[in-house]
Amino acid sequence: MCLRHPALLWLGLLRFVVILILTVLLSGMILLNHDAILSKIWALPESGVLVYLWHLVSWLLSLVLAAVSVVIAYLVAQVCFNVFIMDYMSRITEKIVLGKEISPVDASWLKTGVYLIVQEIPRAVIPMVITLAVMTAGFFTPLGPVIFVVSAITAGVFLAWDNTDLVPARQMRPFRERLRFLQQHLAFHIGFGILLIIPWLNILTLSFAPVGATLYHIDNLEKEKL
Repeated sequence: MCLRHPALLWLGLLRFVVILILTVLLSGMILLNHDAILSKIWALPESGVLVYLWHLVSWLLSLVLAAVSVVIAYLVAQVCFNVFIMDYMSRITEKIVLGKEISPVDASWLKTGVYLIVQEIPRAVIPMVITLAVMTAGFFTPLGPVIFVVSAITAGVFLAWDNTDLVPARQMRPFRERLRFLQQHLAFHIGFGILLIIPWLNILTLSFAPVGATLYHIDNLEKEKL
């Protein structure tokens, strides 16, 4: 659908570029301080066996720092730029399919913009920070692989909800009602979210996720009319 409609294509690519630039910048800044961070955790030992273990820790630390940089870049991009791009993509999708927006709310751009930013805190920022903390803790427990998988799926669910919540949030529906929608359509959000947690590919899938999420709302709206 985005390939057939230039407005959606360019907005999606703009979001992709914003996330990519921030990811590269933050990754570079964090990884430049990799050695300083590692030295505070564990100085390079002199023993041969411990040296190999130290390099293993260094490699794991690099993975953790890369994951942290991606999450931070995503959250900064969401709050500062992408929440507005996502909402605009959702509105365009509604107009293309339905010829109008789904029950638009009569509110100023300023009020709508502030409301959208505020919604990102419970909808994306807090869940992602908690998920990242749990995934990091999973590296240091025997159940690490299980915790990692569960946390990744949980992150995918909230990433999917961040997109499917665009329509009801714009209508300024109560947060409890929107959270109930997530609970009632949990299976869809798990399936949709899996596409959003594949490393690096998710930068592209997230860029166009608002279109699919809005189409899902339109599909549910059509089913309710039947």
